[in-house]
Amino acid sequence: MPRGLFITLEGLDGSGKTTQIRRLAAWLKTRFPSEASDETILTRQPGGTETGDRIRTLVLDSRSTGLDPMTEMALMFADRAQAIAEVIQPALDAGKIVLCDRFTDSTEAYQGGGRKLGSEIVLALHRLLCRNLQPDLTLLLLPSLEASLDRARRRNQRTADQNGPDESRFEAEQDAFYRRVWEKYREIARRDPTRVVLIEGELSIDEVHQQITTAVAARLIAASEKS
Repeated sequence: MPRGLFITLEGLDGSGKTTQIRRLAAWLKTRFPSEASDETILTRQPGGTETGDRIRTLVLDSRSTGLDPMTEMALMFADRAQAIAEVIQPALDAGKIVLCDRFTDSTEAYQGGGRKLGSEIVLALHRLLCRNLQPDLTLLLLPSLEASLDRARRRNQRTADQNGPDESRFEAEQDAFYRRVWEKYREIARRDPTRVVLIEGELSIDEVHQQITTAVAARLIAASEKS
């Protein structure tokens, strides 16, 4: 059985990843029913498994103060290793399409860039703990830094007002932290242009969706030609 397709969505909180991953899943079922009918797995990081959801609560809750950057990074990789073993690799082995909201690029951007740990340690841990599993395609949503932060902070305030889960720990960081994250994402896109499709600028939801589906369709066609 041919290996499935592993697609990740990346970007700052507030970049529209959650909206776009849901629209992409619906589009796949409509446009590529033979590949996507009951064969598309949606997951996220941190989270996506019982263990991962516990890690997500710890890492994102604003009450988790004083986490050392190395501890934070280790928790992210613990979540990822579990997700690969429990969800991602079995789905790929079964020939399914996996859509994942964040993967190791997020750790490189947030912990490597934002926390100033650097890329080398992140990539080394990925090789060791994640068996160097690489996405077939990464869709990097990168509107302006200011727009992303504004949307993320307004969203988290709405969630807090509705007594939803507290996931605002990162949004409390200063703008300089997010500038480093944003720049690291751009560095990743420059380093790996074959894998990473950069979608940037102040685009509408429909415009972003169009760019995403164009990139995914091309990758699906290429994969079918190889098989």
